[in-house]
Amino acid sequence: MSTSLSGPGSAQQTPGREPVRSGLPRKSRTARNHAPITATGLIVKVILLGLVAGIATWAAFPLIEAKEWLGLGVLAVTTAALLYLYLTRRHIPAKYLVPGTLFLVAFQVIPVLYTASTAFTNFGDGHRGTKDDAIVAIQTSSVKQVPGSTEYALSVATKGDPATGPLVFLLSDPKTKQVYAGDADGLRQLDAGQVTASSLTGRITAAEGYTVLNIGQASVRSKDVTSLIVPTEGGAIRSTGLSRAYEGKAARAYEAGCDCIRDGESGRTWAADEKTGSFVAADGERLTQGWKVNVGLKNFTRVLTDPNISGPFFGTLAWNFAFAIGSTGLTFLLGMAIALALHSPRMRGTNLYRVLLILPYAMPSFAMLLVWRDMFNTDFGLINNLFGLNVDWFGEAWSARIAVLLVQLWLGYPYMFLVATGALQAIPRELTEATSVDGATPWQSFKAVTLPLLLVAISPLLIASFAYNFNNVNAILFTTDGGPFPADNPRNGATDLLITYTYRLAFGAQGAEFGLAATVSIFIFAIVAIVSAISFSRTRKQEEVYA
Repeated sequence: MSTSLSGPGSAQQTPGREPVRSGLPRKSRTARNHAPITATGLIVKVILLGLVAGIATWAAFPLIEAKEWLGLGVLAVTTAALLYLYLTRRHIPAKYLVPGTLFLVAFQVIPVLYTASTAFTNFGDGHRGTKDDAIVAIQTSSVKQVPGSTEYALSVATKGDPATGPLVFLLSDPKTKQVYAGDADGLRQLDAGQVTASSLTGRITAAEGYTVLNIGQASVRSKDVTSLIVPTEGGAIRSTGLSRAYEGKAARAYEAGCDCIRDGESGRTWAADEKTGSFVAADGERLTQGWKVNVGLKNFTRVLTDPNISGPFFGTLAWNFAFAIGSTGLTFLLGMAIALALHSPRMRGTNLYRVLLILPYAMPSFAMLLVWRDMFNTDFGLINNLFGLNVDWFGEAWSARIAVLLVQLWLGYPYMFLVATGALQAIPRELTEATSVDGATPWQSFKAVTLPLLLVAISPLLIASFAYNFNNVNAILFTTDGGPFPADNPRNGATDLLITYTYRLAFGAQGAEFGLAATVSIFIFAIVAIVSAISFSRTRKQEEVYA
């Protein structure tokens, strides 16, 4: 029998532990888990955290000016949390998760929530601001010059870029010699020592903090000059040309007693309707300037019940499904067929063929869409000239739809060819060889073994391709632009998808309806989510069968 003795010079080891070495200090847990800080790492950390602090400071001033205290609080808490997280040695997993989470919230969650909230409002042209903004717009737009009104020498200026910056009127009163700066927010008096005026015309030629536009620059922006109205206590200031301005009197004014707009010349009134955010006359006439209000489910009911919207909506929805299914299905069939052909062991030169076949996938899609649009030109396009056709491809509904699907087939089959090639190489050849031994034909072997295993592998990619094609705005905008359009509905064309229809509702020339466009976006989101959920559910069942 042996006895184990332990003493100062002995090392005793227990299972699962390192031996304790005498005479050497044990490293702390912190020292074991953290690498030493290098000078380069410290410099990078200081630069990145300084950038975070700078962005937070820059974003805080607009929030303070707008009195958005909730947003300011969220900004302060987020910035403090980031600084704490990356200035300490703790919470290692969070250091990797937080950046991606912040980008997810900023670019996915917040836009989705904002779109959803907009769908319950009447936000759009004529309903962008508050009720006070609408009243000011109505009164200033009705300004007319009256005898004896003050006239000013006008200089057009800006604080930004002369071509795009917000315009400011620099005004000089020839009677009082006082100078002012006016914009949509109102009129402000300037110190005479801060400006330089022409002794001949009285116009301001230079002002501290402003860039005075010359005649050429002001002429280019003549529409902006004409539309700029400076509100004042007695009315508003408007321009007459590029060198003179006058202070006129508003023909229409707001009366708080009746909560209405009254026309001083005709005596007609428009009462405020808080449900619609408009001023409405007794005969139903509405003033074009209104304000943003919550309309509940009105936009949703409009999409489903208004014939002017529901008709185009459901027709576009049907074509949208046909386009997404057709684009995904045709590209998959062609890509799979080519992949099967090149997967054959008897095929020679497969690498060269594969390089040539994926060329469309390597080219910029938007450029190729423009090339295909010209190729389908009725008079000079390659398609008609090569095959001796006289087809107005983009002039008829069905020919335009066929053209769009053909373009999508050419652009999309290389992707399906790549994923099908990868999936085929993962299928053991022994399975197909076993079916041949059992007497199965190549078609029976493909249908019973290859295709099911292939679908299990690439079904998630097919679902993703369907979702992408369902919202493939470039495929339509760069080829047909949604056309051809019926004569009675310039907002909805034969090849429009829901996403392009939504884009035209929001930013079209007929007037923006952001609330209605946001509602259609919610329908698109729900449709894609439901289809994807059903498809993934069936994919899981296939995996259970063929696993």
